[in-house]
Amino acid sequence: MTSFRARLLIGYFLLTLGFVNACSGLGVRETPIIEGVYLPPSPVASPVSPSTSFNPSLLPTPTVVCTNSLLFVADQTIPDGTEVQPGAILDKVWEVENNGTCNFDDRYRLKLIGGSELGAPVEQALYPARSGTRFQIHIRFVAPQESGMARSAWQAFDPQGNPFGDPIYLEIVVK
Repeated sequence: MTSFRARLLIGYFLLTLGFVNACSGLGVRETPIIEGVYLPPSPVASPVSPSTSFNPSLLPTPTVVCTNSLLFVADQTIPDGTEVQPGAILDKVWEVENNGTCNFDDRYRLKLIGGSELGAPVEQALYPARSGTRFQIHIRFVAPQESGMARSAWQAFDPQGNPFGDPIYLEIVVK
């Protein structure tokens, strides 16, 4: 009985050893040849060794695309058509909303797009604003010395220099 068990155990060991040996070559494939046609070997994923660690910085970073938009809400000061004195200092305030999906940061600008600058710098930082928030834009102007209508039109620009959103403007009548 002992020799039968020993032979059975040796047979089981040899069978297991043969199976392990057969499975150890799973990562290597020979080049198949079918009817004289060469087929390149198929890639086989190699198992991760214990020394290999996951590095998330090697994964591609998805590009998040957002939409820039600026909505004019209301004139807070100096309604269109307001009569002013020549040379008057004008503190214009507009209420606007960042109704896009991008957050405005210090790279966003407000630029003169038409009319006269009326003493204001032609490019200014756009107030940083998170998407969906309302905020105010303030610009200090100086009325011209000549009588008549004066207009200054402004628009928001993204960091790449592309205009977006509603233009805002000051429109006054100098007496």
